[in-house]
Amino acid sequence: MDRRFRVMIIDDEESARKLMRASIDWDSLNMDVVGEAASGIEAINVIDDLKPDIAFVDISMPFMNGIEFTQTATDRYPNLIIIIMTAIDQFEYARKCVSLPVFEYMLKPMVRSEITQVLMRVRDRLLIEKDFWEESRQESEIDIPGESSTIEAIKKYVEENFKDSKLNLAYVAQQFGFSSSYLSRKFKQDTGVNFVEYLTDLRMKKAIKLACSNVKMFVTASEVGIPDPNYFGRCFKKYTGMSYSDYVSENQNV
Repeated sequence: MDRRFRVMIIDDEESARKLMRASIDWDSLNMDVVGEAASGIEAINVIDDLKPDIAFVDISMPFMNGIEFTQTATDRYPNLIIIIMTAIDQFEYARKCVSLPVFEYMLKPMVRSEITQVLMRVRDRLLIEKDFWEESRQESEIDIPGESSTIEAIKKYVEENFKDSKLNLAYVAQQFGFSSSYLSRKFKQDTGVNFVEYLTDLRMKKAIKLACSNVKMFVTASEVGIPDPNYFGRCFKKYTGMSYSDYVSENQNV
C-alpha cells in the first residue's frame, strides 16, 4: 500500500482553508488534510496530535504570524515541509526575512494547478526520506532507571511554565533530551493522560479561577498561554461546556 502523507492548513481565513480543502484532489496525491488551525498559536497547540508531514502556512496571522510559527516549527520539527502562503505585497518581505528551510513560497490567491505541482514535488521528496514523526534517535523500550522521577520533573516544569504560549510536547521533549514520540508514550504510560490533555487541564483550571474573579477573557487567555482569544474561547467551552462570558456571569465571586 502506498504511503499517505498528512497535510495541515494554517490560515486565519476560514474561507481560504475550506477552498484549499475542496479544490485539491488530495487522494490522487496520496495525501490527507488531517487538520487546520486559524493561528500560529492554535497550530502550536495541536500540531503534536496531528503529526503533519506538510504544513501550508499563511504569513499574515494574528498573535503568532507565519514567520514566527515557521521559526518555531523548523526548530522543533526539522523534517516538516513548510509552504508559505503570502499576498503579493508581502512576497518580497517573506523571501528576505525568512532565512529558514521553507520548501516553497506561494502567492495568494493560489492557483490549483500550481499547488498540485508543488505538492507533487513535495511527495517526491517525502518518498525518499524516512518517516518524520518517528523517534529521532534509537531509544530502548525498556524503562531507564529514574525515568519515573523524570516524568515528575517534567510535570513540575509544565506546571511552572504553562503560561508560555510556545510550550508544547516537542518543546518540553527538547528541554529534557527526549524525542517527542518517546516522551508522549512515556508520559501517557506514567500519568494516565496524554501530554496535551495535561497541559490543557492546567491552563483551563487557571482560566476558571480567573473567570471566577471576573477577569476579562483576553487577559485570561494571555495569562494561561493561549493569547489567541478565539482559540482560547473554543478550548474553554470544550472544557467547561460554557462560553467564557456565561461562565463569568454564573460564577463571579461575591
